[in-house]
Amino acid sequence: MALRYTMAVGLNEGHKPRHSRRRGRLTKHTKFVRDMIQKVCGFAPYERRAVSKNKWALKFIKKRVGTHIGAKRKRKELSNVLAAMRKLLPRKTEPPPLASP
Repeated sequence: MALRYTMAVGLNEGHKPRHSRRRGRLTKHTKFVRDMIQKVCGFAPYERRAVSKNKWALKFIKKRVGTHIGAKRKRKELSNVLAAMRKLLPRKTEPPPLASP
């Protein structure tokens, strides 16, 4: 069997990876594009309905996404975004105490 590369050792040793083996990987560019679309367009309507961390949300997302693991991942992502939004909100400050004469 012939080698794909001239070097049989090092980073590029052996055969090129088949496309189907790398298909599910998230590249930096794809992540950037998805994040940009998320910032510009906001959430999808089903995502807005499912921004909570309860059992109903998981079942609802699973129906939309298709797989249980994908639904768990999506729910975690939505809860992380919600937590980040809460962190950005200004905290309520207590009113200053009344000055007594």
